[in-house]
Order: sequence, then C-alpha cells, then structure tokens
Amino acid sequence: MNLRFHASCATLALLAAFSSTTALAQAKLTVAGYGGSFEDMMRKEIMPAFEKKTGAKLEYVAGNSTDNIARMQAQRGNMEVDVAIVDDGPMYQAVALGLCGDLKGVNFADLYPVADMKTGKSVTIGVVATGLMYNTKYFADNKMPAPTSWNDLKDPKYRKKLVIPPMNNTYGLQTVIMMARLHGGGEKNIDPGFKVMRESVAPNVLTFEAQPGKMTELFQSGQAIFAVWGSGRVKAFQDTGFPAEFVTPKEGAMALGISICPTAKPNPSPLAQQFIDFMLQPDTQVVFAKGSGAGPVHRKTQLPPELQKGLPYGEAVGKLLTTDWDTVNANRTAWNNRFTREIER
Repeated sequence: MNLRFHASCATLALLAAFSSTTALAQAKLTVAGYGGSFEDMMRKEIMPAFEKKTGAKLEYVAGNSTDNIARMQAQRGNMEVDVAIVDDGPMYQAVALGLCGDLKGVNFADLYPVADMKTGKSVTIGVVATGLMYNTKYFADNKMPAPTSWNDLKDPKYRKKLVIPPMNNTYGLQTVIMMARLHGGGEKNIDPGFKVMRESVAPNVLTFEAQPGKMTELFQSGQAIFAVWGSGRVKAFQDTGFPAEFVTPKEGAMALGISICPTAKPNPSPLAQQFIDFMLQPDTQVVFAKGSGAGPVHRKTQLPPELQKGLPYGEAVGKLLTTDWDTVNANRTAWNNRFTREIER
C-alpha cells in the first residue's frame, strides 16, 4: 500500500510537470506590427529570442499602422491581438479609442523623455527620422548634387522620379506638415501645405506609395530615384546592398516614434507586459536598432559606431522636429480624404 501511495504520488507529479510544460508551450501571444524589413527583423531576431526566454509561442500580424488599428477596432470585444506596434500618432488615436490596456512595470527613469507618451497605456520603443532618400549611384552617374532640403521635392528635375507615401501614412503626413511649415502654415493651418503639394510637389510624384516592398521595387527598377522615407527604412534598404542614402534636410527631420501598447482585453495575457519590457531592454534595443534603424530609447543602450550612422541616437533624438498630434488626430480623417481628392487624383 505504501508502494502504491508513492507510485501514485510520482505519477501525479509527472502529470503535473507535463501539464505545466504543456501549458507553457501552448501559451500564445499575438503581436501586430509593421510589414517589410521590420517584419523580417521581428521573425528572425526578436520573436525567437522572446520565445526562447519564455517558452511562449508568438504569432505576428503584419500591416501598416492604419491597418492594424482598423483590425483592433474590428476585434473590439473579442480582441485577438495582444500587443500592437504602430506609429506614435496613430497610437494616440488607439488610446483615445480605448483599444489599449494599462501599462504595468515600465521604468520611465531608464528611458529618454521621448519614450513617455504620457498616456499610461503606451510607450515609445524606438525613434526614426522622417527625411529624404536618394539613389546615390544615379545621382553620381548623372552628376546631380545630393538633395539637401524639403523644398527639393518641388524641383521639376525630379518629375515622375519622386515617390512619397500617401497622407494616411506618417511619412506622407509629415511631408505635408513640413510643406505647410515652410510656407507660412503648420498643423493648425495646413492649407499652405496642401497648396504646395498640389501645385509644386505632386507633378513630380511617380506614385504615392505606402508599402515598403513596393517602394524598394520602384528604386530597384530605376523608376524612382528620390523619395521621402524614414531613416530606419533607408538603413534596411542599404543593408540589401542598394546605393541608397538618408538625408536629414537642412530644415530638420521629423521624429516618428515606434510605439507599443497592450491591447484592451478582459483577461489580458501577462505575456503582453513581458513582451513590452523585453522590447525596452538594452540588448533588444541594439537588435532593434540594427534590424529596423530605430534610435534606442533606453539610456543604457550602447550602439557600436557602425550602427550609429543615420540613426537618431542619444542627444540627436532631441534635435528631431515634433508633430502636434492633438491637432493632427482631430483633423486626420478630413485631411486624408482631402489628400485623396486633391493630391492623389
């Protein structure tokens, strides 16, 4: 009887261990984030490291910020996405719409001020600069000087060789804002930006393209030689061997924060907070900088010299131009519709 008792205890212990291991192995976290080179980095570097650390299984849903927020809205009440990674402007919208849950355990003292979105529900995990990109080989072969200014977008020598994302993409939005600022307006007076885009910039645009893969195809085929894009996207393109160069315009580059939030769910997975913390760790921030070209927000992150070129890093983060997101988000739907009607037509 004693032997039976010990055997039963041993069997129960094994079953408990097996159940625990199985539960851990079956734990799943769904992350929504950008596509293109960002998705490649997530799948090849970030996700395997997190899975190894936690034993969880990560699923990734790719899409631009607008797509992912629309996905979260469609899933409201039955949210499949656990963590969302979107641009900082749309993130403020997501928070206002009640799509994000509360952050827990983020130590903002370890982060640069730009990381604190002051929502209590989202945090910036990396910063890229919105500026200009050009094909260095084409420019050299044709003895053309490198672009230096936002106003170069108006130069007719780029007619049908220029690519700019549409206004529902942050890069496109910030282009219109800069055109407004340089011509007497700004977020609170966007009309000058639309006027310059319509009359002087749009005639040079080959296409208003939001998808990173399509953008690189246009450059690789020689159809495009000049673009508005982010420093992170340009770095990823450079890493493929393409002769691309990022330019910080003399008037300044605009900051684009890559933000993250746990989604609003009745019973959120504890893995969501773990994943956010993991994304903010210095070691991960180095991988993030290397794979996405995002400047790190954790103060203790040390980037090797070869990674610092072209990235907002340390004090450089404070020199980026910021966006008045309160004004933008209050008008963005109307502006997007106007852009489609007046500029993309």
